[in-house]
Formats: sequence, structure tokens, C-alpha cells
Amino acid sequence: MLIKRKSIEAEGNFRSGPKAAAITKNRKVKFAPITLSELDGVRFLHFGTEWVQGAMRLRKPDWLELEYAQQMMAWMLFISEPKQLLQLGLGTGAMTKFCYRQFEQAHVTAVDLNPAVIMICESMFKLPANDERLNVIEMDAQAFVDNPDNHDKFDAIQVDLYDATARGPVLDSAEFYQACADCLTEDGILTVNLFGDHPSFAKNIKAMRFVFGSVFCLPKVHDGNVVAIAFKSRMKLDFPTLTERAKAIKELTKLPTKSWVEGLKLADDPV
Repeated sequence: MLIKRKSIEAEGNFRSGPKAAAITKNRKVKFAPITLSELDGVRFLHFGTEWVQGAMRLRKPDWLELEYAQQMMAWMLFISEPKQLLQLGLGTGAMTKFCYRQFEQAHVTAVDLNPAVIMICESMFKLPANDERLNVIEMDAQAFVDNPDNHDKFDAIQVDLYDATARGPVLDSAEFYQACADCLTEDGILTVNLFGDHPSFAKNIKAMRFVFGSVFCLPKVHDGNVVAIAFKSRMKLDFPTLTERAKAIKELTKLPTKSWVEGLKLADDPV
């Protein structure tokens, strides 16, 4: 059920960064209108359809309201003190805000092609202004990861790239995932929001397993969201250590980390 929906079409952008038109000259970009809805104290972002692109609880704007967004933080089981974090696809800025608040020592970068999404995050989803630790950029995600200046830089990358149909990631090639791997540090981790009930799922998993040494998938949540976790080299999971790490994260953040570990126990990672 969607209530209080209203269409908001943003025409400007107050963030600095390369203009989307200049870096997507080989493909036309037509953005769907942005719509909002509210229900039971939660504000939702849509791209002109009923599909939810992100959510924020009004009384807890920095909390990760959606379970898949919480799962996208599963890299925390392996990395305790990140220095550089990257989100490709801003949504409501939920992961960006959480990382910015939670990791005070880290620099957080978020990339989104749609200037209206950035503006609506500022005005309706309490996204902080850019500062020395936060950089939200209007840019094509593929162009960002292709840039050699961004290689060997990020401890964790979170990919959540969906259009108005919300059925499969808009970037899903082996070349894209290789570029993401290039942007990670040696021990860096990639998390990706996939749609498990759509043909795009198998394509994305195949591409990721072509590039990365290990890829694990957490159990499906919501209406089909599946979060994949990718490591650059083969990873043998140490569950006693992960369990202890999960307890520490839960005490610090209230995130449901035990379910992440249980999900990893069920994950299949063929060679």
C-alpha cells in the first residue's frame, strides 16, 4: 500500500562532479519521475512505479530500514576499520549515511547518474552536505570504476544500481565487475544487490564468479532481493571468528549480524 504519493521531478543538482551528459555520450539517458510515499512513519523512494528504491524511517533517518540494505553491510564481518568506502547507486542515501555516521575514520564516496536522486536525498532523506569525508558525485558508475584514479582504493564497494523497472541491475557485465575489482584494495570486498527471481540474477553471478575468487549469496529477502558478497581471492570462511565478529557488530550497531553468518553457512561457492 502506497500513500501520500507525490511526484517530484528535480531539474538541478548542487553537487560538484562530472556532468552525466558528458560521460554518457554513447547512450541516451532518460530518467523516470521520482515519486515518494509514506506509510507507518517510513518514507519510500520510487521511480514512478510501485517498486521501492529505498526507505527511511522518519524518526531514525540514519538507520538502515530495509533488510537488504542491512545485508549490504555484511563486509563488516571481514573489515573492521575501513578507510575508503564506495556506493554505486545512491537510492535514499541509506548506506551512504550509515557509513558516514558509523565509520568516523573513513572517507565515503557515493556515485549516482541522476541529479534528481541526489537532490531528493538532500531535501527529503537527510543526506549530509559534502565535506572532507563525504563526496556524493553525479556521474555514471561505469565511468567512475573505469577511471584509473579510483583503482586499488576502496576497502568496500556496495553496488545497488536499478532503474525504474527495478528488475535487474543496469550494469551487469564481466567488464563492469572487473572494473569494480580493480577499484578494490587487495583485501577489498564487493556487495551487490541482485534480484533473485529474475533472469539477470544468473547473468550477474556468472560475471562476478568470472572476475572474483569467491562469491557468496545471502538468503533472499523482501520481494526477491539477494545480496552477493564477492572477494578478490578464494575465501575460506572461518565461522567461529565470524560469529564473534558478528556479536561485536551487533552490540555496536544493532544490525542483525547473526543472520548474516547463518546465511553464509548456507551459501554455495563453487570453484
